Amino acid sequence: MCYPSLDPRADTLISWLTDDLGLQILQVEPASSDASFRRYFRVKHADGCHVVMDAPPERENTAPFIRNAALLQTAGLHVPAIYQQNLEQGFLLLEDLGSQNFLDTLKPDNADALYRSALDSLFKLQQAVDPSRCGLPAYDRALLSRELAIFYEWFLDKRLGIVLPSALRQALDDCLIDSALQQPQVCVHRDYHSRNLMVLDEESPGVIDFQDAVIGPITYDVVSLLRDCYIRWPVQQVVDWLELYYQRLLAAGMVNCDFRQFKGWFDLMGLQRHLKAIGIFSRLQLRDDKPAYLADIPRTMAYVGEVCRHYPELAEFNGFLEHQVLPVYQARL
Repeated sequence: MCYPSLDPRADTLISWLTDDLGLQILQVEPASSDASFRRYFRVKHADGCHVVMDAPPERENTAPFIRNAALLQTAGLHVPAIYQQNLEQGFLLLEDLGSQNFLDTLKPDNADALYRSALDSLFKLQQAVDPSRCGLPAYDRALLSRELAIFYEWFLDKRLGIVLPSALRQALDDCLIDSALQQPQVCVHRDYHSRNLMVLDEESPGVIDFQDAVIGPITYDVVSLLRDCYIRWPVQQVVDWLELYYQRLLAAGMVNCDFRQFKGWFDLMGLQRHLKAIGIFSRLQLRDDKPAYLADIPRTMAYVGEVCRHYPELAEFNGFLEHQVLPVYQARL
């Protein structure tokens, strides 16, 4: 048998699989890890193959994953089925959706088909989940503000030693948060991007990493997908995909604005998300010793600059970025 490098939790996990579930294990190998304290193992056994989530209870709560899996499955999305649970120890035995995600598969000649399938699933999510009855928390002003604070603390302050003037910070927060709260509110996956969409032979895409779902702005997931921190597409291609999705929402009565307004929401929502992501990428390196995400900051920062240059209300923040932030950041690359 092939096991991962053993540690106390891996030993406990294997004991649960063999002693409690009675699996005859043939192989255990790392499947993936993410930016949290969760990790995943692919378990091959005499009766098939599954993925096991290891979520240390003192660090991670599996209840939102279980709740949201049922919610998204009911909405018609292909999320991993949960076959066994051990909530006390933080283990879940899951359906194996394979190891081929969108990011590893996307090419110019297949991007349109893959993104259309992703937008189909997103439309199901936004249309089928009733925001008033699903029990998800709200993506409210306080949460949006806390997310922006990650950028100020971990990228500007701790990485670069820069402080954003309080008046400018308040103006930026108000601009982005007000725009988010003006939008129709729907179920938001919150990490709907190329690393969390799996390419499957049937019922593709598989959707993972949905435990942080909330009720929030209608453009949040579509900007996560189309202005992905991990892969970039030509500007006009993104606009074309966005307009097709807008027309679908309009026909379903889920928005009643013109495309210019929808695109404005999309741009400002993307700015909020990208600032947060830059802060998270910095925190992963500075606090959690996960430096790989630093390579994604330049791409994400490019999105930030493009939006800031386009909107007059962001001119002061854009000047701060260009004259004070970027020279220090680029000098440290």
